Amino acid sequence: MKKSTQFQLSLMMFLEFFIWGGWFVTMGAYLGNNLSASGGETAMAYSTQSWGAIIAPFIIGLIADRYFNAERILGVLHLAGAVMMYQMSQVSDFNSFYPYVLGYMILYMPTLALVNSVSFNQMSDPAKQFPFVRVYGTIGWIVAGLLISFAFKWDSIDNIGQGMLSNTFLMVAIASAILGVFSFTLPKTPPIKTKGEKASISDILGLDALSLLKDKNFLIFFISSVLICIPLAFYYQNISPFLTELKVENSTAWASLGQISEVGFMLLLPFFFKRFGFKKTILFGMLAWGIRYILFAYGNAGDLFFMLVLGIALHGICYDFFFVSGQIYTDSKAGEKVKSAAQGLITLATYGVGMLIGFWVAGKIVDQNIVNESLHGWQKIWTFPAIFAVVVLALFAVLFKNEKVEYKE
Repeated sequence: MKKSTQFQLSLMMFLEFFIWGGWFVTMGAYLGNNLSASGGETAMAYSTQSWGAIIAPFIIGLIADRYFNAERILGVLHLAGAVMMYQMSQVSDFNSFYPYVLGYMILYMPTLALVNSVSFNQMSDPAKQFPFVRVYGTIGWIVAGLLISFAFKWDSIDNIGQGMLSNTFLMVAIASAILGVFSFTLPKTPPIKTKGEKASISDILGLDALSLLKDKNFLIFFISSVLICIPLAFYYQNISPFLTELKVENSTAWASLGQISEVGFMLLLPFFFKRFGFKKTILFGMLAWGIRYILFAYGNAGDLFFMLVLGIALHGICYDFFFVSGQIYTDSKAGEKVKSAAQGLITLATYGVGMLIGFWVAGKIVDQNIVNESLHGWQKIWTFPAIFAVVVLALFAVLFKNEKVEYKE
């Protein structure tokens, strides 16, 4: 792969995740403080990610794989997304906000697969080359958080009250427009399928991979993946309003510590995988979810602030040890014909079904723990996902039978 191509792909990844990190974390605080949204309404807004993940296979399978170059569709989706994001910055109530965020996520979620397609199409050895491109996506997410907290200070306690978080949507709209235009300069990535080839629902959704569920171990892993996304949804939906209520300054930058740890623990994953095997590695990931929520439940912005920081920093273990290990396990169980379908099925189950349930549950529990108009009983809110994660861990530990899974570096 040429250095110029690697630079293009790295910049594409940087902007792709700068866009996501630039608004998704702070949206919870914005909705509660500026649009007076309830926990249920905030859950609806975050659930648009899941609806986008459910709809994405249709856009990829019916359009991207058959009719147009991936980089062109990527450009069109981000340009349209820039318009939606701008509209989100202009509304003053949740009912006006929701249609735009739903439309935006239906446009955005397919781009996650498209940037991978564009990247893989240019790589002679994706296993070695892709991580060095994808890491710029994580850097982009981190930079977005640092800009919001330190450069613009939109998430300072005073500025949140003045509605400054709406500027995050404007920033992302600009970044989306830039990536939209830039996408048309990316290397050509033609459709995989021919125009005359019929697309069945089974092909689009990767339903051929359902045959893997006949394997008892994979079925247990599949169900566990859906269930563990319920506590995961609590984190994405509540971390910003939680830190804001505790009056933690630079909360978005603190939240980006999770992505920084993600890079570090990704480097440790091969060691854990080889030393402890798949089952123990994934159990470490599940246990980390329970521990982080206990830290959130009993930490505070004063003497126990270190507990909050440690809880955020555990994101690397939570995400890498469960999701990345799960992707490796899924790849090892799937045959050549259903490798892509199997990954698509897991993504649909986790980011689609699992997190959709999780956001709904989180919204209900947040609304049940309102102390007054502006404060919540966070100890009770965080205790639920902590217990839930431990229960999932126990079920997986008992039911999943050990099997050897190779980690291919």
